[in-house]
Amino acid sequence: MRFIPTRTHGVLDYVVGALLIVVPYVLGFADGTAAQWVPQFLGLVAIGGAMLTDYELGVMRAIPMPVHLGIDIASGVLLALSPWLFGFSDRVFWPHLLVGVMEIGAGLTTRTVPGDRVAAPGGRAL
Repeated sequence: MRFIPTRTHGVLDYVVGALLIVVPYVLGFADGTAAQWVPQFLGLVAIGGAMLTDYELGVMRAIPMPVHLGIDIASGVLLALSPWLFGFSDRVFWPHLLVGVMEIGAGLTTRTVPGDRVAAPGGRAL
């Protein structure tokens, strides 16, 4: 069931993207390893993708919303599994796992048509 409006998803994209960039410093795992670089890279991908997505908060509106959501799901899977894939689960894994699972959830529950394109019952855009 897709219940998250695309505008809300857009806000989450920018907020979570920024969070992923700063959280290694805030939580003390900014050590120059994959524990730091994976979330920071995916944070940049989230912000860049948000800017290029065809929804209310997109700047260039080039990426269709279903493609954006697929990228979010793939990014969430990578982030959630990264502590084990890159061998740093013995030091830190909770932030990666939690945000990754949340990203997957958002990708699966966000509407695929931007709110500014939803048609009214008579066929006109609202």
